[in-house]
Amino acid sequence: MAMALRTSMTSAYRYGGILLHPTSLPGPHGSGDLGTAAFHFVDWLVAGGQSLWQVLPLTGLGPGNSPYSSPSAFAGSELLINLESLQEAGWLTAADLAETPAFPEQHIDYAAVRPFRMDQLRRAAGRFFASKKTRKHAAFVAFCADSSAWLDDYALFMALDIAHQSANGTMWQDWPAALAHRQPDALREAERTHAEEIGFWKFCQWCFFDQWAALKSYANENRIKIIGDLPIFVAAHSADVWANPDLFDLDEDGQPRVVAGVPPDYFSDTGQRWGNPLYLWSAHAAEGYRWWVERMRQTMKLCDIIRIDHFRGFEAYWEIPAAAETAIDGQWQPGPGEAVFAAMRRELGDDLVDELGRLKIIAEDLGIITPAVKKLRQDVGLPGMRILQFAFGDDARNPYLPHNYDANSVVYTGTHDNDTTCGWWQSLEPPEQDRVNAYLGVRSESADELCWYLIRLAYASVAQLCVIPMQDALALDTTHRMNQPSVGQGSWEWRYRWQQVEPWHAERLADLTVLYGRDHDSHRRDELDEEG
Repeated sequence: MAMALRTSMTSAYRYGGILLHPTSLPGPHGSGDLGTAAFHFVDWLVAGGQSLWQVLPLTGLGPGNSPYSSPSAFAGSELLINLESLQEAGWLTAADLAETPAFPEQHIDYAAVRPFRMDQLRRAAGRFFASKKTRKHAAFVAFCADSSAWLDDYALFMALDIAHQSANGTMWQDWPAALAHRQPDALREAERTHAEEIGFWKFCQWCFFDQWAALKSYANENRIKIIGDLPIFVAAHSADVWANPDLFDLDEDGQPRVVAGVPPDYFSDTGQRWGNPLYLWSAHAAEGYRWWVERMRQTMKLCDIIRIDHFRGFEAYWEIPAAAETAIDGQWQPGPGEAVFAAMRRELGDDLVDELGRLKIIAEDLGIITPAVKKLRQDVGLPGMRILQFAFGDDARNPYLPHNYDANSVVYTGTHDNDTTCGWWQSLEPPEQDRVNAYLGVRSESADELCWYLIRLAYASVAQLCVIPMQDALALDTTHRMNQPSVGQGSWEWRYRWQQVEPWHAERLADLTVLYGRDHDSHRRDELDEEG
């Protein structure tokens, strides 16, 4: 059983950790998953004195293989299911896994990996349902009953998605009208027609949540907390929008009237047109933000702390006409403000707050941050994010410079959207490199040396949470970047190999945690001081 964890981000405790999505883990089946390598990674975090493992959204992948555009805000990614565990359960054979193609080790070939993994999952599901009823079948039935509020819609949505060839570009709005508009008779008939396919998707979700629970328990037992990631918006082609159209700003045909994005910024001169449908916040308020409460409840089953992506959208969001090709012609619209967080606190209580009564949430407050956004974050009591790669293009007042931090912050060298720190350093002009060196008080011309100087700066800062992308812990160059916003080709594919990880990587991280009071022994001393 997982031990009780202190998750306060406002106490004297200081934590260090690593940002790595499970798809980036090593493994034999084309992409990282929840198998042996994930448990090994927890062991590596322990060896490095770390307390945090931050992941990207654990939901399924959407267009461009992005985990931020999932077909469900509640369901886990089927591609993360470990196939060897299904073999151990007797639902796959050694011969099945012997068919594994020679996948590349350092990136994910989704076009090859996806059909291979899904075919294996279908084999496993067929054997599971054909086998003699056991306690595992009872556990599956219990899972389906416990998760029915979202699972029934998701499984039916995915079955219809395949039946109507949505992989070829068809959206749910293009399905027969009776299904698109969820007429009860049509839904009941679809459930009968697609019963086997629905069972398959439910089986996959049971496997995912069962495997993730085992991994999370192992992490927690080793004093590693999981930081999850919750995108503010959901995909247009998703079970969420199809099952809850009244909560989104859609026209009479179910098409988004306006879509989400951000105005021109650091990453793009034309802004980012994400294309997600926008919420009808008045409808959410009328139901007491029930959908948001349940979404947060589900996410808290997966992690100990939640990073909410694009937090500023709760204060104001960028509304783009659906017909617009870029984000330039959008406008700001008011968000729900503190009310949605008040509802979460009221309904979720102890599950969402620490021992000091603070929400266990990190606000991703990057981009165009106004005084109103900052005030909302402070009123809710959430820590914001501080990115060192953003710190050196301005003067001494730059909020990303460590001397301007407050303790209720989370510092990163970079995020999944940034270049690696080595790549970023090599892209700087000499005057900018001089500015970085001057702040650090060093003279560095080596990218990997500079990378470790910034890691040290992050650990030394007053920010109570410090998270380093795995690419930076390994001092990797720009070819190992995870995502490049507005450029879908090649994103989300990065993987590492264990051969790239030397013993000194963990040793150096462990030294920094001790030096700057982010180690478990420091936490224990704080506990004893509080008790005494």
